[in-house]
Amino acid sequence: MSTKTTSLEQFYYDNKIVRNFSLATILWGVIGMTVGVIIATQLFAPSWNLTQYGTFGRLRPLHTNAVIFAFVGNAIFAGVYYSLQRLLKARMYSDFLSNFHFWGWQLIIVAAAITLPLGITTSHEYAELEWPLDIAITLVWVAFGINMFGTIFKRRERHLYVAIWFYIATFITVAVLHLTNSVQLPISFTKSYYVYAGVQDALIQWWYGHNAVAFFLTTPFLGMMYYFLPKMANRPVYSYRLSILHFWALIFIYIWAGPHHLLYSSLPDWAQSLGVVFSIMLIAPSWGGMINGLLTLRGAWDQVRENTLLKFMVVGITSYGMATFEGPMLSLKNINAIAHFTDWIVAHVHVGALGWNGFLTFAMLYWLVPRIFQTTVYSEKLVKTHFWIGTIGIAFYAIPMYISGFTQGMMWKQFTAEGTLQYGNFLDTTLQLLPMHMMRALGGTLYLTGAVLMAYNLFKTMKQGTLLANEKAEAAPLAIIEEKHESDGHWHRWIEKRPIQLLVASLVMILVGSLVELVPTFMVKSNVPTIESVKPYTSLELEGRDIYIREGCVSCHSQLVRPFRSETERYGEFSKSGEFVYDHPFLWGSKRTGPDLHREGGKYPDSWHYHHMREPSSMSPGSIMPNYAWLLEQTVNTSATQDKLAAMKKLGVPYSTEEITNAVKDLNTQAKAIQLNLAAEKIKVSQDKEIIALIAYLQRLGTDISKK
Repeated sequence: MSTKTTSLEQFYYDNKIVRNFSLATILWGVIGMTVGVIIATQLFAPSWNLTQYGTFGRLRPLHTNAVIFAFVGNAIFAGVYYSLQRLLKARMYSDFLSNFHFWGWQLIIVAAAITLPLGITTSHEYAELEWPLDIAITLVWVAFGINMFGTIFKRRERHLYVAIWFYIATFITVAVLHLTNSVQLPISFTKSYYVYAGVQDALIQWWYGHNAVAFFLTTPFLGMMYYFLPKMANRPVYSYRLSILHFWALIFIYIWAGPHHLLYSSLPDWAQSLGVVFSIMLIAPSWGGMINGLLTLRGAWDQVRENTLLKFMVVGITSYGMATFEGPMLSLKNINAIAHFTDWIVAHVHVGALGWNGFLTFAMLYWLVPRIFQTTVYSEKLVKTHFWIGTIGIAFYAIPMYISGFTQGMMWKQFTAEGTLQYGNFLDTTLQLLPMHMMRALGGTLYLTGAVLMAYNLFKTMKQGTLLANEKAEAAPLAIIEEKHESDGHWHRWIEKRPIQLLVASLVMILVGSLVELVPTFMVKSNVPTIESVKPYTSLELEGRDIYIREGCVSCHSQLVRPFRSETERYGEFSKSGEFVYDHPFLWGSKRTGPDLHREGGKYPDSWHYHHMREPSSMSPGSIMPNYAWLLEQTVNTSATQDKLAAMKKLGVPYSTEEITNAVKDLNTQAKAIQLNLAAEKIKVSQDKEIIALIAYLQRLGTDISKK
């Protein structure tokens, strides 16, 4: 060891950027949760669907985006910017990039809050934003990455702490997921079609969707847990070796598990089986993180009795353990057969979101904000109140949804002694669940109340303190540290000192599973057998499909009949992969608030659909579906119809030049025929109205193959 005297360098941590992201977390959290309470209420009180811009179908993606990318996203950045500087003993690489990141992210959120209620959506779950915003997300994410790695390169601490491994894996994997899932062909500034179709599109979406949960809602929070929990408990992490093991196992295994969202679907069986196998394996690294977190408190549980922040952390980490046990369990085919499309999945997701993401965020903010404002929290009593209201809110949310999910799954499959469906009318199930939905809304309201209390408490905390915008610190330069030739002590130290190698290794880990699943599905034609009778949508049907997407109908209705007797008896022939080859995007859905629609075509006359959209309860007494009266008044915009068909042709849909040229003419001809059908039943409506196009699309669904 060198005896050279170490000279310390002075520098300043940037707390202003941490303050900004913390404020954004609080603001968007309250907004996102408020929208969540509204849509929860809409599921038992249809009158809450106010105007066409405030329906469940349009607000549901607003809620998910606001909570995931606005609330949780800003929390991640607040935690990363605070912890990264201190772990590396360096100010962020660029104040400009920090501010560009912050304001760019907030502008994207505002744009999402405007476009989603307007119906400007791609329909891909957790990726609904249109292509201009996808590009903006890419630019902001790259700025974040440059800023993070620039800070790592100028660090004064040679060793990269475990939290930073998770931050690096998060950055590279989210980049790969976002770029792959956002490959679209633009039609206009507000409209595009995914390059992928049908089965391939479904696989890409749930490879993205599952791993967005893994690498946006899990890995960065594990990194934050590894930083903030030891700070709060004043204890070291329980096991360094366990952190190594569960980190590499987690990022390798997680990426394979996406197909478990598509069990019993038209996805090839081999891909489904891979998803199941790796989902079961996933419990080991997931619980490795949970155990390492909880055992960090070994010997400090007496603090948990008195320290409310540790209570938040314990409930949050326990929720993570519960959710990551339940995920593999739900991937078992016999359980998935009951749970999929039900409220059970809603309960599962929200145990993770409300407990793991929410409670860790609350604990971090309560710990971080007083420190950067050089004060103590305004009211410890309000912190305790928030904890108990939030915990009760989670219970009131999750337990009714579990009951609702079990009830749904069993009622859908129940047969009478005579061999007929006991609950043949889908509404029988819907009406049975309303009390549970009311309790869910109560639980969400309690949780929101806790968040509002936190906002008040933290704003008062900020007011009574003074922001330490530039926090003075000092440390030895890395060059001097390198001269000491300290013993590494463990083989893993080699990669921890090399951020680029760590980045590349993380990339390789996540690409292995991705390529094994995606490449054969795209390259081997037998994975999606063609069906000769399946034809492209007509121009009117395509416009109707776009209206269906705009209104968010896929949020409540699946278009995938699974090969169960209960489903084929209720809906008709099970879905075949070749039926979806012209679907850009796929619309299989993930939740059945209403019945499946894949075999809807020809079930009812045009007049039934007209009345059902005008006033759902007139055709389905007790329906909780909102009315879509504006479809009867609004005119179909045909200015881009030719461009849409031309774009589809570029994507491989076999439209002829004549069909593209005559797109509007053919649209009017088909619309006229539907108008005459309605007129025969004394319904007067102009042929250019959106309801006509939507009826054309609904009447086409599932009619390309013979039915039982």
